[in-house]
Amino acid sequence: VIGGNGDADHAVVPASHPLGTTVEVRDLFFNTPARRKFLKTEATENNHIENSIKKLALSRFDVSFTLTHNKHTRYRLRWASSQEEKERRIADLCGLPFIEKSLYLDNDRGAMRLWGWISLPTSSRSQPDLQYFFVNGRSIRDKVVSHAVRQAYRDVIYSQRHAAFILYLELSPADLDVNVHPTKNEVKFRDSRAVHGLIFQTLQQALAEVRPGQITEAYGDGQVEPHAEPQLAQPLSLKPSSVSASTSRISSTQTLSELYSTNVVARSQANDGDPEVPPLGFALAQLKGVYILSENSKGLILVDMHAAHERILYEKMKKGFETNSLISQPLLVPEHLMVSETEADICEQFSAVFGELGITMARTSVDMVVVKEIPAVLKDSDVSGLVKDVLSDLNEYGTSDRIRQHIYEIFSKMACHGSIRANRQLTIAEMNALLRDIEMTERGGQCNHGRPTWRELDLKALDKLFLRGK
Repeated sequence: VIGGNGDADHAVVPASHPLGTTVEVRDLFFNTPARRKFLKTEATENNHIENSIKKLALSRFDVSFTLTHNKHTRYRLRWASSQEEKERRIADLCGLPFIEKSLYLDNDRGAMRLWGWISLPTSSRSQPDLQYFFVNGRSIRDKVVSHAVRQAYRDVIYSQRHAAFILYLELSPADLDVNVHPTKNEVKFRDSRAVHGLIFQTLQQALAEVRPGQITEAYGDGQVEPHAEPQLAQPLSLKPSSVSASTSRISSTQTLSELYSTNVVARSQANDGDPEVPPLGFALAQLKGVYILSENSKGLILVDMHAAHERILYEKMKKGFETNSLISQPLLVPEHLMVSETEADICEQFSAVFGELGITMARTSVDMVVVKEIPAVLKDSDVSGLVKDVLSDLNEYGTSDRIRQHIYEIFSKMACHGSIRANRQLTIAEMNALLRDIEMTERGGQCNHGRPTWRELDLKALDKLFLRGK
């Protein structure tokens, strides 16, 4: 018992207790004004306790938890062993919408293992209030982790939105230092670059492998029935993309007829339960020159044809770029940059990394480097600013994706300008070809700016709109 009733003379005697631990807090700081004046309202302090219990419950699925406040049971969580039981606990703690719109992943790399749940891009949040990361069972905050997650979601959610995740990293205790913060909320990884790479690549590939039909892009406001059973997230096998590299080269100047052949067979009906009906169904019509209306086995599909085509072009440009690797171009006049001694040291330490990014540079003095070659696609960019941003990333995170990010931004603009514009009339065959391409395209559920490319209205949602069955 923490607290007291004013009588400190009571002797402590043994007492029987069932299996487990009970912590009871009553009249805390009742006679210590110096401490009591720092307490907030009862509701605020209770929220702090709830958050602490939530982190413990998420870190130890093998332990049952019961939290009671003012004779009201807030949580009663049974121990969980199977994935289904763990997801029920997460639904109790973090809400059913999170587990319904999340992906389960599990990836091993050498002595490290990363597993857990990440939200779909369409379920992003306005605040980073549902982000939990555990290292060997301990809840921590780390800038390397946050940076890796932001990079993985970079071109599938709006820049001002935040992903939700519950992730667990397991690695050897010898590979991290836990004594870098008084409250033990932060750690220092011995190889932060390897940790960053594992998180970034695992999340990026998991998001890229989501295809229509695996996760339903449901129409609505995200509300669920209070007694609905959670739709358990399915694990994703982290395998290389099935999209052939030979189909990844595309020019933004190609005409639509070159992109989509007219030999696609159109279907006028998508019979319920027909195994031949693809996830996005078959095109019915074009609405206002902006949307494609399609019917699948569940109901109606709405597709924003510009957003969808933009993502298709963008991914093909990226794949063509990755296949051909970076092509460097010598600068007519090598660019000399004044940097700090630390940054100059980083240039030497990470010379191989700069080479992978298509940049050839050398240290000429204690605080100066010279850039001799850059990627050809960046010939009109601010070289000095870009290199300094890369140096800053390498200093802080041990890795950098700035060059590739800048190149992708150029591709994104090219894809936006080269994609189907509004009021462009498509044939049924062209619409069906566009639907098939979306189904095969990585991150096909969002355009390059994070907007959704398609939405589904199943029969249940349609019946609700028309009050059928009332």
